[in-house]
Amino acid sequence: MNMLDRIALILTVAGGVNWGLVGIFRFDLVAWLCGGQSAVLSRVIYTVIAICALWCLALVFRGQEDDGFRESVRS
Repeated sequence: MNMLDRIALILTVAGGVNWGLVGIFRFDLVAWLCGGQSAVLSRVIYTVIAICALWCLALVFRGQEDDGFRESVRS
């Protein structure tokens, strides 16, 4: 796992925690820190986290491809 993968994973987890706060307490930490959901900085953060989530989705499939490659090399 390279550094970009780790950063994407950390930001995706942070986004998940934010969604947990919204779901449990109706408190959006990103909006609170950045001046509301419609603030430009909030929207940038939401977009970056969404891109990171897509990146992490690709990690799931990349992991399966790597395992298949390793198995074919061993046999």
